Amino acid sequence: MGDRVPRTVGGRAGADSGPAAGARPPVITSDEPGSFARGVLADRHPALVQQVRAAFPYGRREHEALDALLDEITDGAVRPLAPEDHDHADWAAWGRTCFGRSWFEVPFLWAESYFYRRLLGAVGYFGSLGEGPWRGVDPFAPFKRAELRGDAVEEELRALDALADAPAAERATALLHASLWGNRADLGFRVSAPERAAAEDVVSALVADDSASLWRLLPVGGPSTVAVVADNAGRELIPDLVLIDHLLAHRHARRVVLHVKPYPYYVSDAMTADVVDCLRRLTEAPGEAGRIGGRLWRAMGTGDLEVRTHPFFCAPLPYEEMPDDLRGEFAGATLTVLKGDLNYRRLVGDRPWDATTPFAARTAYFPGAVAALRTLKSDVVVGLERTALDTLEHSGAAWRTSGTHALIQVRA
Repeated sequence: MGDRVPRTVGGRAGADSGPAAGARPPVITSDEPGSFARGVLADRHPALVQQVRAAFPYGRREHEALDALLDEITDGAVRPLAPEDHDHADWAAWGRTCFGRSWFEVPFLWAESYFYRRLLGAVGYFGSLGEGPWRGVDPFAPFKRAELRGDAVEEELRALDALADAPAAERATALLHASLWGNRADLGFRVSAPERAAAEDVVSALVADDSASLWRLLPVGGPSTVAVVADNAGRELIPDLVLIDHLLAHRHARRVVLHVKPYPYYVSDAMTADVVDCLRRLTEAPGEAGRIGGRLWRAMGTGDLEVRTHPFFCAPLPYEEMPDDLRGEFAGATLTVLKGDLNYRRLVGDRPWDATTPFAARTAYFPGAVAALRTLKSDVVVGLERTALDTLEHSGAAWRTSGTHALIQVRA
């Protein structure tokens, strides 16, 4: 698994780290009524506890643990892990300024991550001393599998046939945008924001588009290694895999490393098991989707596509605090592509930045070229032009959090 995740917590309450820390706005918390962060903790998390409870025939111990967690996140103070838990020492360090306080008063990024850790503990995912009937059972698997087998995925796979004979540049653009907008399939987002009728949707738009810079970093025939840090499984991971196939088949990359979570996280975040499920879904499909699946399956066997994971991906820390082994991996990549909203918040810092703060300035610490492909579903955003920002702010739309806007940002 590599180096241990750092014990420092740049996102903890009242903490700042790194260069020019004094110039940074405070970390986002959930104590402001009506804020997006407040809604996640007050509405989304309690609803998710009940959905997980209903998804499995858990026993009395699991139900009692879920009840206790529900009481704590709604009316209680943050409690530490039990001393016998395998990761007690890490969380004790990360949360030393958070325990005993209201969930709404501690940093939003930390509270979200810790909620999922506690939810896994309540349903026995980590077992007890290496044992337990629910050990290793993904509590979000029913939601992910239902989506993967749904009609929407079937329709999207059929749509690949129309792209099979398209010019390479046209196909590349379409697949990049599919990977970007696939982030709207985030199951966690839909827990509290069901899909609305098309007539009610805000018009989708890119608020920043550095796609030309992305392709310049990956010329055809170059010796490129691309690292892709995945976000969601299912309807997002399939377009990610299809884009990876394009990078390999059209020689934009000699090798791709796909980084996934080591255990269930944020409902639909991708793990190795989800990669396997998506590859099987592709290989079983007819037409172009099946051919793509076959190429990716073979690429896994030859090492052209490799899946990796690291405990840092489930830590409540910004990428500025990544451990040395992960920093070395990203430094060795021609380009690192970070997918999704959580990766973006961890990349630029979960703080209320002025939206015109340059993306390059916020990612200068990152060890190598980095690209963010993200559908906006939280307040944090940087790198926007003032004119575009003014237009968005005067539109009356909840463009920062509704999932109707997206961005492609690159720092070479």
